[in-house]
Amino acid sequence: MNNKDIANLIFPDVTMTPEEIFKRYPKRNLKEGQYVTRFAPSPTGLVHIGNFFQAFISYNLARNSNGVLFLRIEDTDRKREKTEAKKVLYDVLGRFGLEFDEYQTLDGKDVGNYGPYVQSQRNDIYKVFAKKLVEEGRAFPCFCKKTEGKEDVLKQRESKFLENDEREYDPCRDLSFEEVKKHIDNGESFAIRFKTKNKGDERIKFNDIIKGELEAKANAKDFIIIKSDGTPPYPFAHAVDDTLMGTTIVVRGEEYIASTPAHIELFEALGFKLIDYCHNPLIYKLNEQGNRRKISKRYDPESNMMFFIENGYPVDAVFEYLLNMINSHFEIWRKNNPNLHWREFRFKPNEITTVAPIFDLVKLNDIAKNIIATYPGEELYNGWVKWAEEFDKPLAQVLKKDKDKFVKVCQMDRDDRPKPRKDIYNYKMMKEKFHYIFERPTPKFDEEDKAKELLKSYINSFKMPSSNEEWFNDVKVVAGNLGYATDNKLYKENPDAFKGNIAKACEFIRVALTGEKDSPTLFNIIEILGEEETKKRLSV
Repeated sequence: MNNKDIANLIFPDVTMTPEEIFKRYPKRNLKEGQYVTRFAPSPTGLVHIGNFFQAFISYNLARNSNGVLFLRIEDTDRKREKTEAKKVLYDVLGRFGLEFDEYQTLDGKDVGNYGPYVQSQRNDIYKVFAKKLVEEGRAFPCFCKKTEGKEDVLKQRESKFLENDEREYDPCRDLSFEEVKKHIDNGESFAIRFKTKNKGDERIKFNDIIKGELEAKANAKDFIIIKSDGTPPYPFAHAVDDTLMGTTIVVRGEEYIASTPAHIELFEALGFKLIDYCHNPLIYKLNEQGNRRKISKRYDPESNMMFFIENGYPVDAVFEYLLNMINSHFEIWRKNNPNLHWREFRFKPNEITTVAPIFDLVKLNDIAKNIIATYPGEELYNGWVKWAEEFDKPLAQVLKKDKDKFVKVCQMDRDDRPKPRKDIYNYKMMKEKFHYIFERPTPKFDEEDKAKELLKSYINSFKMPSSNEEWFNDVKVVAGNLGYATDNKLYKENPDAFKGNIAKACEFIRVALTGEKDSPTLFNIIEILGEEETKKRLSV
């Protein structure tokens, strides 16, 4: 009896050959320079910014090369899989407008010729290649029982794999056909392990598209390629799927660098051509002490991509910030091309940063401010309403009830100024930013007697102005009659001769109308509030 007999014993229903599988997945017809890449998430909950970071890199590599981007759902870890996670994933990808050339729809329809695009539907394929490895003596059935504290065992194995120079032998690696048959006849479950040829003291060199030539300790472990439930772990599924699907570049986190030698050994054992790896740096944050730590879903709400949706950040702002983290040249490109869309920016894989980026919400807010500043009033209003319809329904009703009014609110200080105002970075903040439009504020003056005197005189002569110039002239007349300087040069020369300057008079009016010392142009606010409400607020 030989390895082929063991293979037939443990895979009695596998009749197809690898050659027959390859016929179902013909080689892609690519032009020089085109990339085929993928986003391959596991449906385990929220969409983490680190995973989305990789998806966005893949998206740009495919688009920049007129290549192919496909979505593959890696749902073989059944213990971590969450029921609604796939819907959450598709929802987030849809909200951000990441479009894929090939994928499986939520109702199970494959779009593309290289499916199924869900790993749990490809188990028959994995078994064909696992059987091949058993036949060739490069894999074997392992009947070792699961033990309590399995996670600790796995950590010990991982530590041994990374640190020891001795090969980790599996006790089942040399079982005879008779021994294997006895275990199976007894109804024992088994996993399939890859049989390494390395001794553990070798070093493996390999090329990384971002980081160049790397070196890591060779694989020294008989690792599992098919679990006892019939599903493959990542290394084996990745090797089979990315080969059959014609992937030319794999974008993944740099935490996979240490295990790359195991993947290389597996590719070579299967007779597959090695695929280029692009190990992107992980995203970090700074703690209060200024030390770096990986961004965490436990501590950092912005690690969840829905954070940006729920807070109403423009999608383009998020993408521009990610491009800043991916490629340091983007910021310079943006300054030189202020009117071009970010999709016009091109970068190659070897231009991706090798330095772990630090997530900075202040930087994102600055980018969002610049983008929102370019929106015409109606576009800003439409975005605000769309956000409110999902996250603040009472606000949405108010906004939709008086569209003309709130379009004017959004348009304030956008028409006549040489530079538009840049104080809004997401839709969630806008209700608070324009709180004085929704309700009368309680003003607090630093010189209350002077304020009341000026406001009383102003309201007595108040009439709705037709222009900002007319409004300002009316204020100058009232202020001048009360002893305020209407010529700032004269005020600077002798400030004690006046009650204040025209700016102070305007401040009193501004605080009465908005409750703040800084706001958009007062003429615009008066125009929006109307004569009756304006007079009511001036009567303090």
